[in-house]
Amino acid sequence: MTQKGQPRESQAGVAERAAAAVRELLVQPLPGGLYVVATPIGNLADITLRALAVLAQADVIYCEDTRHSRILLAHYAMARPTRPYHEHNAAHERPRVLAELAAGKSVALISDAGTPLICDPGYKLVRAAAAAGFPVTALPGPSAALAALASAGLATDAFLFAGFLPPRRNARQARLQELKAVPASLVFFEAPSRLADSLGDIAAVLGDRAAAVARELTKMHEEVRRASPAELARWAGEVTPKGEMVIVVGPPLAVVVADAQIAERLAALIGAISLSDAVRTVAHELGVPRKRVYDLALGLQSQRE
Repeated sequence: MTQKGQPRESQAGVAERAAAAVRELLVQPLPGGLYVVATPIGNLADITLRALAVLAQADVIYCEDTRHSRILLAHYAMARPTRPYHEHNAAHERPRVLAELAAGKSVALISDAGTPLICDPGYKLVRAAAAAGFPVTALPGPSAALAALASAGLATDAFLFAGFLPPRRNARQARLQELKAVPASLVFFEAPSRLADSLGDIAAVLGDRAAAVARELTKMHEEVRRASPAELARWAGEVTPKGEMVIVVGPPLAVVVADAQIAERLAALIGAISLSDAVRTVAHELGVPRKRVYDLALGLQSQRE
């Protein structure tokens, strides 16, 4: 028996089933086409059996950084041709990839970590390959944004992945202002050196919401810290955490706007501007349905008459 009470024979059976599944995939020829393959974000065991089979058979693997990707390939004893494909050479390499696809080759695209095209180059290649009629197959797998969202303990029924915030404060605050009313959890990537500043701006612009910072996901020092943006900003400023960072911020808190508040604002505008303009202005300012504001405006207007 193992320490957790599972027979060793059962564990051996799991390993053999996994190995058999990979062997079965490897004996099947890999059709030509573009394969967008998700790779681990830290723990090298977080790769699918199907991804292993595709990478082991692909005619060529395009990597964000070939030196980084060779660690993964060497770990699983895969010796395949690799070439760089990143934001600085994408325009030059894209015709070459399309020519390889036209020749019937199987081409895999991977990033340094996680799912390609998520804050990584590649969407123009996928668009061009699809437009040219070549098969494009996505192999799902690890994603730092989804891993952080799953462990943050915040609403997941609706979320927006917003990538990296701008590095400069004014632009960052302007971007947060654009996202302030989005009725969903927000997910950001951030560099450790800017974490405290970004959390401080999130607190200032988005207000007192539930939030979390997930760092070093799937790695030895993985940590998920949950608090308000202001509290997280203080923590980041004091500790200066290291590693890959994902920030998750909960949706805006529901604000109850009373009829009296709407009527008070309408009263200040009716007469100064047209009724329709007053309704539109108040509905936008208070974030309430225009029909509700319009009905109250008609009541105020009739009282005055």
